[in-house]
Amino acid sequence: MKKLFSYRKFWAHRFGPAPFLPMCRAEMDALGWDSCDIIIVTGDAYVDHPSFSAAVIGRVLEAQGFRVGIIAQPDWSDIADFQKLGQPNLFFGITAGNMDSMVNRYTADRRIRSNDSYTPNDEGGKRPDRAVLVYSQRCREAFKDTPIVIGGIEASLRRLAHYDYWSDKVRRSVVLDAKADILVYGNAERAIVEIAHRYASKSGIGDIREIRGTALACDEIPSTYAVVDETSLIDESDESASSPDKNQVQVVELPSFENVRDDKVVYAHATRIIHFENSPHNGRAMVQRHGERLVWVTPPPEPLTTEELDGVFDLPYARAPHPAYADARITAWEMIRHSINIVRGCFGGCSFCSITAHEGRFVQSRSEGSILREVEKIRDGNCGFTGVISDLGGATANMWHLGCTNKKAEAACRRSSCIYPSICKNLDTNHDALVKLYQNARAIKGVKKILIGSGVRYDLALRSPAYIRELVAHHVGGYLKIAPEHSEKAVLDLMMKPGIDIFDQFEAQFKDAVKSAGKEFYLIPYVIAAHPGATDQDMMNLALWLKRNGFRVDQVQTFLPSPMALASAMYHTDRNPLRPVRRSAGPAGVVFTAKGLRQRRLHKAFLRYHDAENWPMIREALQKMGRADLIGPGKQHLVPVWQPRGTGHGGEGRRGGQSFDKGREHRATRPNSRGIGKERAQRGRNAKPKR
Repeated sequence: MKKLFSYRKFWAHRFGPAPFLPMCRAEMDALGWDSCDIIIVTGDAYVDHPSFSAAVIGRVLEAQGFRVGIIAQPDWSDIADFQKLGQPNLFFGITAGNMDSMVNRYTADRRIRSNDSYTPNDEGGKRPDRAVLVYSQRCREAFKDTPIVIGGIEASLRRLAHYDYWSDKVRRSVVLDAKADILVYGNAERAIVEIAHRYASKSGIGDIREIRGTALACDEIPSTYAVVDETSLIDESDESASSPDKNQVQVVELPSFENVRDDKVVYAHATRIIHFENSPHNGRAMVQRHGERLVWVTPPPEPLTTEELDGVFDLPYARAPHPAYADARITAWEMIRHSINIVRGCFGGCSFCSITAHEGRFVQSRSEGSILREVEKIRDGNCGFTGVISDLGGATANMWHLGCTNKKAEAACRRSSCIYPSICKNLDTNHDALVKLYQNARAIKGVKKILIGSGVRYDLALRSPAYIRELVAHHVGGYLKIAPEHSEKAVLDLMMKPGIDIFDQFEAQFKDAVKSAGKEFYLIPYVIAAHPGATDQDMMNLALWLKRNGFRVDQVQTFLPSPMALASAMYHTDRNPLRPVRRSAGPAGVVFTAKGLRQRRLHKAFLRYHDAENWPMIREALQKMGRADLIGPGKQHLVPVWQPRGTGHGGEGRRGGQSFDKGREHRATRPNSRGIGKERAQRGRNAKPKR
């Protein structure tokens, strides 16, 4: 495996790093450039910061010696904006941005959002639906023969045939629909650097199948590969079929696009196989037929080492929005400007999240030195820094430098979660290094407080009581965000989350730590409405659990089926891909899912039982369920009989909050002696299978 920064630099490195990657010809002229080698087209405003994907890829390519330009949020109605930097010498790199353009634009109820936090002044409508497809088409129109490389979360999660919630159908691989030359998936630094150097060399791109973390269209499977046939369900497969030659490099053939499009059970089977091949240590190449063509997906990329990840974060980012935006406010930037990402990936394996399919299930951690240097950069370089670092985290707050202690087992392991159904015996769960990092970060001169804004994985935290004490004593700002997601075991099993008893254990330790520290802190639980497997009864029970524990959730996320997530396959197929998928599935293999808009709104209403707008809908549901005993004035009741004047007309509850990047934005409240407190957060999630 070649190290990320070990390549011989391209000749243009003599120009040195740019203050900002240029967005117009005048900036190119000021840098002395006659052209760009690579132009990145992104659906986000250009913020030169390591939390923004276009900036990361741009700076990584710049460090290799390439001249990189940025076209941010172009007008897609014609090709003029796509021509403003001229024709790139090597290729266009296209991304929808930090968020999937459909998640960014539509709520879980398929309503159009009025704002976009990655756009100056929150203006909505500045990027097209299915931005990767639209941008690719315009780039092809602007410069017909220029190669197109697509990436980012939108392309990554659509690399194979996938269920599209917004059109309620299975769509083809985005490689074909975008007519892209290459797709890079996951954290794409390794792949994009290799691709750039190959395009820059006289020998050309060569065999793309050698580059991990990529996908492309092709016409046939080379004879040098042994095909592992996964096109059929287990109970329909030919047991007499010959086994592939183990001495040959293997490629797994998935059910065709036409098959998964027309047969939901086969779609669930294909999803299971895709996740089974998701380890960078043992995942194999996959191929899927789309009519006359094949989509070839190479094995997952090797995770970056700590040294390489440090190198990515230590690049000369301006750590600010491009000056072209002047005084415009970019909300996504404001949220992260004083926060620090310390990890990538997540081994939690939650089925409703796509982090495993995108970033991977192996946690990549920065060094303590790199993190502390970034704290100092924020202190010294950001106007308006008040001494508070808003987060040291990532997809999960407390997985930094945790991983498998048995490298032989890790190389063979195909589990999608290291902590479900129980924490693996080979997983290092010691939080001592993280506690030391927190202590050293808050000891830096000029830093008044280090908050932890990312969600804490509480089942891991229970293994390190010292971490809980450190967290409570120094890093909680009144409320701590954790995610039980549900209270009912059947639903939690489909989510791949621990039982609610684990939450209770954590809450007890948290309260003890709060008491010892002499603080007044509270937990904020995140819960999901209408997740596959959740019945009306389950949502009622969750509402009762919330009320018994004194939780009032103001903003609730309704389950949104994102491409490639295991729970999305459950939603589409009513089958459970966490188990081997058979057509003759018993009750354990079939999953009930709330799909109608009214039922999904009811599930959301249950979780906001305290909102009078929801009481008519809840009362009607309780009566139909034979639970009218829960309607009344007592503490044991869920909703009262009476209705405040002027409320309850819509019966839908309040609108949900803005979704961000790999996470969700919620607001939760809990009564206390001083009234109602509020806290906002964003976090990310995962997925899991097992053959």
